Amino acid sequence: MTEPAVSFAGVSRHFGTIRAVDGVDLEIAPGEFFAMLGPSGSGKTTCLRLIAGFDQPTDGSIRIFGEAVEGVPPYRRAVNTVFQDYALFPHMSVADNVAYGLMVRGVGKRARREKAEEMLSLVKLSGFGDRKPAQLSGGQRQRVALARALINAPKVVLLDEPLGALDLKLREEMQVELRTLHRQLGLTFVFVTHDQGEALSMADRVAVFNDGRIVQVGTPTEIYEQPRTRFVADFVGSSNVIEAALLSTLGVSARGAASLRPERIRICASVVEVPEGWLSLSATVADVLYQGAVRRVVTQLAGGGRIAVSDAAHGAVSVAPGAQAILAFEPAALHWLEQA
Repeated sequence: MTEPAVSFAGVSRHFGTIRAVDGVDLEIAPGEFFAMLGPSGSGKTTCLRLIAGFDQPTDGSIRIFGEAVEGVPPYRRAVNTVFQDYALFPHMSVADNVAYGLMVRGVGKRARREKAEEMLSLVKLSGFGDRKPAQLSGGQRQRVALARALINAPKVVLLDEPLGALDLKLREEMQVELRTLHRQLGLTFVFVTHDQGEALSMADRVAVFNDGRIVQVGTPTEIYEQPRTRFVADFVGSSNVIEAALLSTLGVSARGAASLRPERIRICASVVEVPEGWLSLSATVADVLYQGAVRRVVTQLAGGGRIAVSDAAHGAVSVAPGAQAILAFEPAALHWLEQA
């Protein structure tokens, strides 16, 4: 049986009375691109620091490829970290920054330079070795930090919100490049982010954190389509939580509240246009937000509560604030949530 790349067994980390990590059990497979997703203070970054060795657990055990690492310093672990602020040495050249880990290990200057150039080529920065970090763009500095993390051939690469400082277009480009690099190298990537889009688009599996605990682990499709709790439904993407009382008025035998994603709702001009077998609600349009290819329509229900709809911005039923709208959706679009 293959050992997990990283495993947590009952891991907690307390800071006084604060339980930053509270009884986490987790296994990350070798070669997996694994995302830790959650809001600020949810425990995801503390878990990354525990893997890296920058912090130690209060309780529980952590193993990296089957080896217990409690008390093992960061430099003796088979991991390397890419930080959000890159942490590059401004007085060193790009090549020397990349080769720093090899220098600490006593590798000769020529061998260090050759390996640094190899790593820079891997991250598409050939010819940049003699520049200083200040002469690079944010995206280029991010690549340098990644090359520096890879040069010591770690078994696990830890990425602490490395795309957070980049603008939207560059961030999207780097998402694709990181995925490509991951497939090329076959290493285990553990990626911490508070950005749901990053986690869903990049990871093989996602762990959603809240209040120091993992509330759900699954593939991006499972996390998005089958959220277990209200928190996951609300935090990952955007969701309408439909209460049991409202569902019962539609003739649905409710098992509690249900999640209904905005893109699963259709706006109809009249009840006549509602497809056979679909459920429908009457609502008043509160606002219409143009978002390019799609629009977000926020509606107000007569009995209170709001439902958001996401549909094509062009060719859709025309609506404006104050107008009446018929919201239609398939019963299968409802996903029942666990009772909290």
